[in-house]
Amino acid sequence: MTGPRHTRAWLLLAAAVPLSVYAALFFGSYPLSAAAIHEALTAWLRGGPETQDLVIVRDIRLGRIILSFLTGSALAVSGGVFQGLLRNPLADPFTLGISSGAACGAALALGFGWALPGPTALPLAALAGAFAAMGMVLGLSRLAGNFSRESLVLGGIVVSTFLGALIALIKSLNEESLSAIVFWIMGSFQGRGFDHVGVMLPYLAVGGATVFLLARELDILALGTEQAAQVGVSVKRVRVALLVGAGMLTAAAVSVSGIIGFVGLVVPHLVRMLVGPDSRRLLLFSALGGGILLLWSDVLARTILAHGAELPVGVLTALFGGPFFCLIMARRRTA
Repeated sequence: MTGPRHTRAWLLLAAAVPLSVYAALFFGSYPLSAAAIHEALTAWLRGGPETQDLVIVRDIRLGRIILSFLTGSALAVSGGVFQGLLRNPLADPFTLGISSGAACGAALALGFGWALPGPTALPLAALAGAFAAMGMVLGLSRLAGNFSRESLVLGGIVVSTFLGALIALIKSLNEESLSAIVFWIMGSFQGRGFDHVGVMLPYLAVGGATVFLLARELDILALGTEQAAQVGVSVKRVRVALLVGAGMLTAAAVSVSGIIGFVGLVVPHLVRMLVGPDSRRLLLFSALGGGILLLWSDVLARTILAHGAELPVGVLTALFGGPFFCLIMARRRTA
C-alpha cells in the first residue's frame, strides 16, 4: 500500500466510527425514529426533561455502544501487541491467562457473594482477578530467569490451567451460581452502560498510551533480541512494559464484557494484510477496526432473536470468527 492509500483507509475508518455509533442507536427491541433519536440527544446535551426516549437512547443504548467499541479496540490492540511481542501469529489477548484470571475473579464474586452492591462491583472483581493472573505469569517468567517468549507462554499455560481448575471447583461448590458464572464467561454487554465505561477507561488510557508510545520499540524487538540490544533498546524493560500495557487493555476489556474471543486474534491479522507490519499503523487501524467489529457484533447479538432475547456476543464472535480465521489461514497458505 502507498501512503495516500493508507490515508484514505484511515479517513474511511475514522468516519465509520461516528456513523456506526449513530446507526447502532436505531437497533433495539423498542423502535425509535431518526427524529426521536435526534430529540433525545438534543435534550441530553441541553439538559432537557427526562423522557422515555432519552432514557433508552442515553442509558440503555449509547453507553452500551460506546462500551462495545472500546472493548473491541482494547482486544484488537492488545492482540496486535502480543502477536508482535511473542512473534507468534496465533497469540491473542488471552495467551497469558488474563482471561482466566478475570473469569476466576468474577466466579469468586458470583459464587461466594463477594461482590458489593452496584453495577461496577462485578467488573472490579474481574479486573482484580485479571491483574492477579498477569502478576502470576510475570512472576513465573522472572523465576525462570528472564522474560523470554517461551517462559511467558509457558507461564500463561500454567496459570490458565490452574485458574481453570479453580473456576471448575467454584462451580461445583456453588451450583446456584453456575448459570450466572457460565453466562459471564460467554461474554455479553447486556445491562452494561456508562458506569462500566468509567470502570475500564483509566486502564484503557494508561495501557493504550503505553503500547502506542513503545510501538517503535515493538518493531525493533521483532528483529530479534540481539539486534534490539545492539541499537540501544532495553529489551527486558521494554518487553515488560509492553506486556503490562497490553495486559491492562485486556484486563479492562474482559472485566466489563466477559470473555470475547477471536477479535484480538483476527483483527490484527486482517489489518497486517492491509497496511503491513508497521506497529504504529497496525495498532491504530486495529483499534478502529476492532471497535467497529465488536460494536456491530453486539448489535447483531441483541437483535438477531425475537422478543428482546439476546445472544452472548462472545458466542457470536466465536461462531463467525473461527471459520473466518480458518479461511484466512487457508488463503495465506495457497498464496
